[in-house]
Amino acid sequence: AMARNLLTVPAKATGVPMRVCHDTLERVPMQQKTSQTLFAYWNEVRGDRIAPRRFDIEPAQLGEVLSETFILECDEGTTPSFRLAGTRICDQFGREFRGTGFFEMFAADDRATIAHNLSDLRGQGAVLVLEVEAKLAGRGSACFEILILPLVHTGTSINRMLGSIAAVEAPFWIGTERLPELDLMRIEQIWPEGRPHAVAEKFRNQPALIPELAGARLVRVNRRSFRIVDGGLMDK
Repeated sequence: AMARNLLTVPAKATGVPMRVCHDTLERVPMQQKTSQTLFAYWNEVRGDRIAPRRFDIEPAQLGEVLSETFILECDEGTTPSFRLAGTRICDQFGREFRGTGFFEMFAADDRATIAHNLSDLRGQGAVLVLEVEAKLAGRGSACFEILILPLVHTGTSINRMLGSIAAVEAPFWIGTERLPELDLMRIEQIWPEGRPHAVAEKFRNQPALIPELAGARLVRVNRRSFRIVDGGLMDK
């Protein structure tokens, strides 16, 4: 049965409350096709592990969503930074992201909330879904959905993140000017194993993160044939 627990965390300065959702795969709060496709591929490659290894991810399998994906470095003791960012992301935001800090994208009063949730991703294997808004003076606003997924690069801990940024409804002017800092409208956590304690248990007992055994139960996707878990995606 689906477990869903909504927690309210302190409201940001604008008065918009942030909600943290502990969910299972039976209802995944992603509304953009890019997020749904990337999550399905990541989950297929993950198998029964906490997270897939960085080199399990094959860019060719991502097809048309590749240009809206990114990879973050998040080694112990460092703040997350962009290692790679797709061309569509850079074009829409009007800048190059490689080598820049992830938190620099967001308004200052939202960064602590995002950092807190990223710590759950790094420490326990949570998946994050963010809804953000960019307001451009004289133009209006543009909303985006951001998906962030854990990866293992070296060792046995989560030290990379795979993600995507997709415009909810791209206004005609997007890409003509550099977008300002993003305001966080919603953030949700998804637990692929159902509950945080189940993920933590796997961290203690799951040997698949050991480099020699990392690919033991890897399921490959052929020609972008993604398996979608029944009921795993929220209808628009």
